[in-house]
Amino acid sequence: MKLHLTDYAGLNAFSGYGEGYVAVNQVRYACNLIVLPDQIIENWHVSSIEQLDMQHFDTLLMAQPEIILLGTGRMLQFPNMSLMKALISQGIGFEVMDTQAACRTYNILSTEGRRVAAAMLVQARDA
Repeated sequence: MKLHLTDYAGLNAFSGYGEGYVAVNQVRYACNLIVLPDQIIENWHVSSIEQLDMQHFDTLLMAQPEIILLGTGRMLQFPNMSLMKALISQGIGFEVMDTQAACRTYNILSTEGRRVAAAMLVQARDA
């Protein structure tokens, strides 16, 4: 599905998504990635939602996001509760969504000037 762009003024924005990919600024990515308004971290090394731990967010946390959106693919899946608590205890908002909702929400928050990060599990496999 394509998302319609508004004025993103140089910000990274999701422009589409589908089975096994997301598109950012019209560039298609078929790997897990992290998207920030001013940076894209490709090949985020996560193989499943169950595998996620704080180490997977180290690089992302250096960017000091105020909220992290975890896009879990076509189906909504929740990571370990300890991970969610650890991120929230650091004063970071943490929301888990399917890919479609994460793409839309990220675009809205980034255009509002929020320091949002989308951690997208595009190629996650069952553990």
